[in-house]
Amino acid sequence: MNLPHGDPATASPLTRPADVCVVGGGVIGLSIAWRAAALGLSVTVADPSPASGATHAAAGMLAPVSEVTYTEEPLLRLGLASLARWPAFAAELTEDSGVDVDHRADGTLAVAFGADDLAALGELADFMAKLSLPAERLTGRECRRLEPMLAPGVRGGVLAADDAWVDPRRVAEALLAAAGRRGVRLVREQVSAVVVDGDAATGVRLAGGGTIAAGQVVLANGAWAGTLDGLPAGVLPPVRPVKGQIMRLRGAPGFLGHCVRGVVHGSSAYLVPRRDGEVVLGASQEEMGFDTRVTAGGLYELLRDARELVPGVTELEVTGTVAGLRPGTPDNIPVIGRASLPGLLFATGHHRGGVLLAPLTADHVAAELTGGHPGDDPPVGRICSPARFTGRPAHGDD
Repeated sequence: MNLPHGDPATASPLTRPADVCVVGGGVIGLSIAWRAAALGLSVTVADPSPASGATHAAAGMLAPVSEVTYTEEPLLRLGLASLARWPAFAAELTEDSGVDVDHRADGTLAVAFGADDLAALGELADFMAKLSLPAERLTGRECRRLEPMLAPGVRGGVLAADDAWVDPRRVAEALLAAAGRRGVRLVREQVSAVVVDGDAATGVRLAGGGTIAAGQVVLANGAWAGTLDGLPAGVLPPVRPVKGQIMRLRGAPGFLGHCVRGVVHGSSAYLVPRRDGEVVLGASQEEMGFDTRVTAGGLYELLRDARELVPGVTELEVTGTVAGLRPGTPDNIPVIGRASLPGLLFATGHHRGGVLLAPLTADHVAAELTGGHPGDDPPVGRICSPARFTGRPAHGDD
């Protein structure tokens, strides 16, 4: 991506030590770096190509309500808490960077076609009501009144009015600029290992041979968090890559007014509109390891499913395709907080919710880095504790 003038200056990795080294320059790592620097810490971010991974591929939905499932109430609590922080986060980030992140809070419209899909959506709406979530049931006619481009066969839907979205590429651009203005250093090199000295993390080793000394190390490198060398056995959590392919189209501004989603051919499909007329189609979920190839089959399925929801997408210009790797965990909940090894923290495993959970994650980790007590509601440290996988309590816990 083209970086703004405020991009953190690339620094020699052998200069003065940092208070914090953040490994990973996606939306999570950059948000942490920005917040930590604002609290007075000296911060270095290490990433060979910042904002080019899962953040670059993401659609940017901030949709904890429309994505709720029956078995993931803790994740819902995290999502709602972070969604509430997004307006202030976006406003502060725009002020600090001068970059508009295209934050929109116009809601998500989930639609159904067949009787079975409509019944399932109705049951989900009942579940939302039980949890006191803002969701309104609509008839097919009401859905088409909201979104005239919807397919005629839509039988009904649910409007999650509080769901929102942003443009992740603009968010990344803004974070790079804001972090640079806060003095964050950017080292554009691959980290190969965590340096451990005296039973504590004291920095990272770069693939090119250099090192970055740091008082604390944050692993925010997404699906690659479990691949670094240098750490004792049992410290790293089980994070795996989950491939997602995205297609970007362009039409006239106002083609859609809401994020539109539905279950098509057994898979969840969604369309996310931007103010400038771009529409993002997503996204596949594929267990393919570290495979980032864009495939003909993947793109065909995206366009096929999107056409079922909004037939007019076939008339739009294709402007880009990309595949990214979401960092998944066995329970679909992120890994956030201190490791059992002193000096090491995790901020990974966000799977589909990296953009949504960035404000909450950044605030929690920044508080940990400064020795404060996050006092989160919900308790991020308990829900997302690395100890649930490693069996080892965080350093400093009883």
